[in-house]
Amino acid sequence: MKALCWHGAKDIRCDEVPDPRIEHPRDAIVKVSSCAICGSDLHLFDGYMPGMERGDIMGHEFMGEVVEVGPDAREALRVGDRVVIPFTIICGECDQCRRGYFSVCERTNRNKNVADKMFGHATAGLFGYTHLTGGYPGGQAEYVRVPFADKTHIKVPQNGLSDEQVLFLGDIFPTGWQAAVQCDIQPSDTVAIWGCGPVGQMAIRSAVLLGARQVVAIDRVPERLAMAKVGGAVTIDFDTESVVERLNDLTHGKGPEKCIDAVGLEAHATATLDSAYDKIKQSLMLETDRPHVLREMIYVCRPAGILSVPGVYGGLLDKLPFGALMNKGLTIRTGQTHVNRWTDDLLHRIEEGQIDPSFVITHRVSLDEGPGMYKTFRDKEDGCVKVVLKPDGHGAELRP
Repeated sequence: MKALCWHGAKDIRCDEVPDPRIEHPRDAIVKVSSCAICGSDLHLFDGYMPGMERGDIMGHEFMGEVVEVGPDAREALRVGDRVVIPFTIICGECDQCRRGYFSVCERTNRNKNVADKMFGHATAGLFGYTHLTGGYPGGQAEYVRVPFADKTHIKVPQNGLSDEQVLFLGDIFPTGWQAAVQCDIQPSDTVAIWGCGPVGQMAIRSAVLLGARQVVAIDRVPERLAMAKVGGAVTIDFDTESVVERLNDLTHGKGPEKCIDAVGLEAHATATLDSAYDKIKQSLMLETDRPHVLREMIYVCRPAGILSVPGVYGGLLDKLPFGALMNKGLTIRTGQTHVNRWTDDLLHRIEEGQIDPSFVITHRVSLDEGPGMYKTFRDKEDGCVKVVLKPDGHGAELRP
């Protein structure tokens, strides 16, 4: 089969690889109908995440049709079922899963010993996202083996919903939703969101749906800022405006009550001292991540506010103003997304017409064109906000 494989930093190739097969009674094999490139895939593309090996299959946002089911998964799945696959692999039985903390499932990371050494305690297995999270082959492929498939799936109802309406239930929609839910949004709140990529766009619309008085979106890419404005946000272009001054203006000098970091470890701030510092330290391998957004959120957030961090970080950060964080009484809530905690509600909202997540798609291409689209997406060229890949080539076209 064809699959997009990692061969080193900035080197993604469409390779021929062996078809997956059932390896455990709880497995299923899914024929992928649609998959996507996620912003966190770019951290792998750029070489900032440890634990990748040459030939690893990329991708953790995918859906398709069940074509084979292991004997212990047959009560939950049948051949022919149409499913979205969450990026978090869950057993559904451990203490964390029973509490709804699916992204820290205790049983699905098959490289637990390695992850324990890195993080203190291992988190859940993830598709296509380094050997620290299990080294599972990802979904940018024609077929995928889904472990723990009896729990790791979202069934698509037979009501005419398209792939593009439901595909993002596997990652960016619940990720943006969880980011907003973690803010405990009140009707009087201003919610400031750094980053208007796909997760940021979902966080914007989630904050609006959850009743925020004002949502402020911060970025510098015109297409992304325009999309954020359509979604109900006031926008700040950080290349032309002071984020601190504008947020103070919008909140009468008090700062936003809630702040969301939808950027993560590759913050691209310009003309700031801390940004230059981060780039130098990163180039010398003295720091792994660029935390400009975290520093700025700590500085501008209203005292007793909440910082929500869906943006991915991978290692060590420097010069975080922890004194300001502590003295202002700020709460930080982080984590990979507990996808299955949110999907019943979010699927219902799609069915009811409250939101159509396909709004974020700008490019549709075949799997063969995937390697080139990584660079287009990373460099924000051609108005690219979100790329959907079609392994069968059908529907692969540029949105007008």
